[in-house]
Parts: sequence; C-alpha cells; structure tokens
Amino acid sequence: MLNLLAIVLKKLVFPTARCFLKQSSTVIATLKANELPAQVDILASIDINQLLSVGIRGVILDLDNTIVSEDDRYLSPYAEAWIGQAKDLGIKFFFLSNGKRHHRVEYWSSYLDIPASSPAKKPFPRAFRKAMRYMQLSPREVVIIGDSRHTDILGAWLVSCSSIQVASLPHPPRWWERLLGKYVQKPYPSDQKPWAFQPSSYHYGNP
Repeated sequence: MLNLLAIVLKKLVFPTARCFLKQSSTVIATLKANELPAQVDILASIDINQLLSVGIRGVILDLDNTIVSEDDRYLSPYAEAWIGQAKDLGIKFFFLSNGKRHHRVEYWSSYLDIPASSPAKKPFPRAFRKAMRYMQLSPREVVIIGDSRHTDILGAWLVSCSSIQVASLPHPPRWWERLLGKYVQKPYPSDQKPWAFQPSSYHYGNP
C-alpha cells in the first residue's frame, strides 16, 4: 500500500516540479535578455560577452542601413570585425533583408559567410522562424538586430525574441521615412562617423 502511494505521489509531484523548473528557467532567460540594450549607435558597440552571458547563441541581422547604407555610400564601422569575433565565440548568424536587389544580399551573404533570405517581408514571422530553424535555436537564444522599429524590432516581438535597434546609416530618405522616420528609426549620431564605402573593393555583379 505504501509503495502504491509512493508511486502515485511521484507521478503527481515530479512532473509538476519539472514543469515549474522549466517555466522558471524561461522566466530567468527572459529577465536576463531584458538586460540587453534596447538601442545602440552601431553594431560594433554591442558587447558580445553580454550577449553570451544572457544565453544568446544566434543573431538575426538586418543588412540595409544596418551593415551598409542602401545607397552603397557608407558602412557600419568595425561591423565585419565584430561579426568575425562573435563567430569565433560560437554565435551563429542569419541575414534577413527586405531588399529586393538580390545581388546585394547574395554578395554580403557570401562575403561575410552568413546565410541570408530576401525579400524577407519583415515584420511577418515566417522568415524569422525560418532563420531560427536554420540556426537550430529557440527564440530565447536569438537576438534580432536592425535599424527599423516597424520591421526588425516589431518582428522580434512577434516571434518572442530579444532585439537591439541600431542607428540607421545615413541614406536618402524614402517618402514614408520623411513622414515617419523619426518614429521608427534611430538617427545616426553626428559624432559617430560612418565608414565610406569603397566601390573598388567590392563587386556586386550585375544589378
């Protein structure tokens, strides 16, 4: 009789405990992720060790105006070195771009050795989930980094990922940016000079 009672209690208590521990670990991971900065000036100013300390193992990265300006005039300072250092520490990357010029996305994907998808139709969740499946990571292990609140940051919220918004590299504003840019993008700081793009050093192929 006592053995039967012990078996019943084990079946009732242990699953509940496991469930509680699983929920607790999720809450702790969420609280840690909230320690990440909401906004930064450039990609290279993000502390890689801080990403690792809160359990981040993958980065879904925007391209246009985050790494390179969409008019190909500027590059984000030290971005390539930052990506290389993060890779050396085991962080995985995936490019998601809403850009329709495939040759640009394919070039940067090849040059930086980062898989990519475009046009990603951000902020809709499908492409974000595709990227996470490719990296074989859960939402709490991924941070989404980009310059636009209405695509990158909103998309991160829709798929329950952490996010960091970087300042938009200088570029000719589109019509909607003239109206809403200050609400959805962080202006590039005047004291942080972007790197000039050197066309002779890059080859995009035929447009």
